[in-house]
Amino acid sequence: MDMSALVMHSGPVAKGVLLILTAFSIGCWTIIIMKWRLFRKAEADSAKFLAAFKESESLFLAHEASRRFRHSPLASMLGEAYRKLTPFLKENPGIESLRGDPHLADFFEGMNRTLRQASIRELSQLEKHLIFLATTGAVTPFIGLFGTVWGIIGAFHGIGAAGSANIAAVAPGISEALVATAAGLGAAVPAVIAYNYFLNHVKGMSTNMEFFSLEFLNLLERLIYQRK
Repeated sequence: MDMSALVMHSGPVAKGVLLILTAFSIGCWTIIIMKWRLFRKAEADSAKFLAAFKESESLFLAHEASRRFRHSPLASMLGEAYRKLTPFLKENPGIESLRGDPHLADFFEGMNRTLRQASIRELSQLEKHLIFLATTGAVTPFIGLFGTVWGIIGAFHGIGAAGSANIAAVAPGISEALVATAAGLGAAVPAVIAYNYFLNHVKGMSTNMEFFSLEFLNLLERLIYQRK
């Protein structure tokens, strides 16, 4: 069966449906490839950065390590927290000077807010364009269904024009209906699979960010009280 000839001989409505589904499919695969590369780099850099962070004995060394892993959301979080600390470090001889400060709890609360804001921003970047995958998975089957219904209407019209239900009368309309159905499913299935796959990775990265926030606050506490 020559699919190109089948599409070319379809009616204008069927061609319009196929054109819309093709646009959804192209957009979907573009996002899938882009997001797959992004998550692969983010997870690889985050694993390397976390290992370097745990070996760091000071905030400066941890910050220097973060600069080597620009694709890591965790490194971006540390960079934001370090920028928050920079004015304080310039005005004080060392972070250990916070020991005994009556506002120490407020200091940690402020750092926690900074880390949370940074994590929300990073998660927003990871989730960017995923809504298009969800929309594709939800909408394209119905667009394909519209093409299916229209093809069946055409088939019945052919029956009425021919005055009989022979195969020659119904074949064109049924063909349009089946092509539209297949195109709708062809666009929806990869979108749904990719959306669930990437959403699971976003949740995993969110968990890693929460753990990293605790690790960073523990490092600050260790440096303030000079604990090993």
